[in-house]
Amino acid sequence: MSIDSPADLAGLRAAGAVVAATLRECRRAVRPGLTTAELDAVAARTFARHGAQSGPWLTYRFPGAICISVNDEVVHGVPRARRLRDGDIVKIDVTAELDGYYADACITVPVGRPKPASARLAAASQAALRKGIEAAVAGAPRNAIGRAVETEVQKRGFHVIRELTGHGIGRRLHEKPDVLNWCDPLDDEPLTDGLVITIEPMISAGSTELEELEDGWTLVTADGSRSAHFEHTMVIRRDQPPLVLTA
Repeated sequence: MSIDSPADLAGLRAAGAVVAATLRECRRAVRPGLTTAELDAVAARTFARHGAQSGPWLTYRFPGAICISVNDEVVHGVPRARRLRDGDIVKIDVTAELDGYYADACITVPVGRPKPASARLAAASQAALRKGIEAAVAGAPRNAIGRAVETEVQKRGFHVIRELTGHGIGRRLHEKPDVLNWCDPLDDEPLTDGLVITIEPMISAGSTELEELEDGWTLVTADGSRSAHFEHTMVIRRDQPPLVLTA
């Protein structure tokens, strides 16, 4: 969506605040021995306290409040009885709907003592997100975001999973445009003032090919490589950095 009124901005800010609060609660809860279903319950309780609902459940009837993806699971991990183990990395992807507005963000969190290779992978996704945000200025071509993201990821020795993208958001979870994490020369439409998007580098330490698990939701790397994912929802602005709504 594009913001048309102060009410739109207020609604998006409120939804973004719920997402940020939920991520903080989930990050604090992560520990070895916790199941991903228990972590999902933390998110569900936080949504309930704020009067919000799960965006994936509302939109797709996803079987959980949030997506929780561990190690080689890239996105759309279904909460279940799986216990987190020391050295795992867990991607916590939160979308909240509040009063008709959606916001979406993701963090990658180490479980217990982080493995150095996993820490480097997570840092690369987070740094690529920062570079993408810096490039997202009204009037710039949309592919400037993808160029900035992929350049940073490759510089750090990792790989963008091109099959997955950021997206427009606002009144629905997934809106136009797609926001690529790589530079497509044809993706040169200018970013417009007030446009609401997510930027979300999903990267792999190895294969960028994906496979779907039997649950029909969870996507994993084809070779079992670990992946990382950071994301924010933001509003594009002219002559200044985007307004990040989920920090």
